[in-house]
Amino acid sequence: MTVVLEVRDLQKTFGAVVAAKDINVSVKEHEIVGIIGANGAGKTTFVNMVTGYLKPTSGHINFAGKNIMGLPPREITKLGISRSFQVPQVFASESVFENLLMAYAIAEETGLGVLSPLYNEERAARVDDHLTSYQISEYRNATASTLPQGIRKLLDIAMAAVSKPSILMLDEPTSGISVEEKFNLMDIIMEALRKEKTTILFIEHDMEIVERYVSRVLAFYQGEIICDAPPDEALMDAGVREFVIGEEYHRTRTEALNGQGDPDNA
Repeated sequence: MTVVLEVRDLQKTFGAVVAAKDINVSVKEHEIVGIIGANGAGKTTFVNMVTGYLKPTSGHINFAGKNIMGLPPREITKLGISRSFQVPQVFASESVFENLLMAYAIAEETGLGVLSPLYNEERAARVDDHLTSYQISEYRNATASTLPQGIRKLLDIAMAAVSKPSILMLDEPTSGISVEEKFNLMDIIMEALRKEKTTILFIEHDMEIVERYVSRVLAFYQGEIICDAPPDEALMDAGVREFVIGEEYHRTRTEALNGQGDPDNA
C-alpha cells in the first residue's frame, strides 16, 4: 500500500519543556491506527502538529508527497487531512441538518456569502445521504444542543468527514460514551469511513476499543513513541504495560486470552 503520511524527526518544545521528541511515523493508505498514552504523553500534540493547529519546532511532515509543515489547518484540510475533537465542535443552536449543511458549504468554500445561498437541492441530498451513513437521520431536525452525547459525537465526526478526506484523525471518539454505547458508535463510524476508503488515526484511552478496531498501535510516553506495532504485540510490550495500560489490564487480558475469562469483559 502507498504511504500517505510520513513524519520524520518531529519535535515540539515549549521553552525547556519537550512536548514531542524524535517522532518518526509512516502511515499507509487505509490503515486504522490507534494512538495511546497517558495524559500528557504527546498524543494530542502529535495530532495538532499534523493537522496544523500547532507548529512543530523542527522535523518534516509529508502528506501524499507534499510538505505540509507550517501550513494552516484550513489549508491542510483542503489537501485531505481532517480531524474531530474530543469535545464535539458543532453549532449548538442549529439543527443536525443545518450543521451538516454548513459543513458541506465550508468544505466547498461556497454557500456562506450573500450571493451564494447555503441551501440547494443537491447539497441537501448529500446531507441526507450523510445522515444515513452515520445513522442519525432520526435526529435530522433536532437542535444540536439537545442531542445525547453519542449522537453529538457522531455529528461532529460526520461533519469532519464531509470533505471525504484521505486521512481522518479522531480525538477520543468514545470519551463520555457509556460502555453500552461505545461499540455500536465505533461500528457506525468505522463502517461509514470504510465505505469512503478513509485512512484513520484515532486517540483512545479505552483498550477494548483499540483491540477491536485498529490494525496498528502508536504508544506515546513523555513525547516519544515507545512502541509501534500491531495491537496484540503492542499491548504485551513491557514499556506499554508499565507506562500506558498498567499491569492490571495486562493481567486480566492475559487471563482472558488463556481462557480464564471473557475477553469482552477483560
